[in-house]
Amino acid sequence: MSAQDGPSPALWKPGPRLISAGRGLLDLVFPPQALNDGPRPASVGLSAEAWSRITFLDGPVCDGCGTPFEYALGPGVRCVACEAKPRAFSRARAACIYDETSRDPILQLKHADRQDLAPLFARWISRSADLLIEEADAIAPVPLHPGRLFARRFNQAAEIARALARLRGRAYLPDALVRRRATDSQGGKSGSGRRRNVAGAFAVPEGRARQVAGRNILLIDDVLTTGATAEGCARALRAAGAARVDVAVIARVKEAARGAI
Repeated sequence: MSAQDGPSPALWKPGPRLISAGRGLLDLVFPPQALNDGPRPASVGLSAEAWSRITFLDGPVCDGCGTPFEYALGPGVRCVACEAKPRAFSRARAACIYDETSRDPILQLKHADRQDLAPLFARWISRSADLLIEEADAIAPVPLHPGRLFARRFNQAAEIARALARLRGRAYLPDALVRRRATDSQGGKSGSGRRRNVAGAFAVPEGRARQVAGRNILLIDDVLTTGATAEGCARALRAAGAARVDVAVIARVKEAARGAI
């Protein structure tokens, strides 16, 4: 068991497989509703109506930060922000836009113990970040600080990263990164405030450096806002010898690129 999978084994909690089996039994008695309280879906996820309202990023995007373009500008084209200030990570991709429709299921995974949603989000990311995954040697999650991990009991990024690594046959590195100091919530902070908040917060433990040295690492998180957290993680991975770091998330804030300047 990795640190990012939850508290010490001494404080027992059921594993994902046992949780899934238990929920399956409960579903026989209490049929599940869609995440948005709509009609019952055929499987875990959203109702057809809510699904149609999600803005999936299927069109052209910036090759650097993944922000959507209104029309195709050609392969490898980057937005003005990425051209002006290259980041430590090479490329970022998101499955959809973070808005009132996508927010609820993401928060259910993050705060309502809905770990069964991780494979669904992994499939979304598998589609949106296909090329990044193909070129990745290993997949690693953005880590939580031990204090927050103890309170939440699991790391939502780790749940998605593990499911994605299994789905695409990539090495899974749950402890390649650590968050060595507690940070405030990034919510409500400006771009510069977010960068200050996570400055120096991430590191690759000495014993894990060999796992990332010379390899292309795909970093997984739930939401990309200004890119400050992804930038901090990428810097730590690059300092440990990673050849390249790409980022894949469930959703991104539409104006994230501006905030990252």
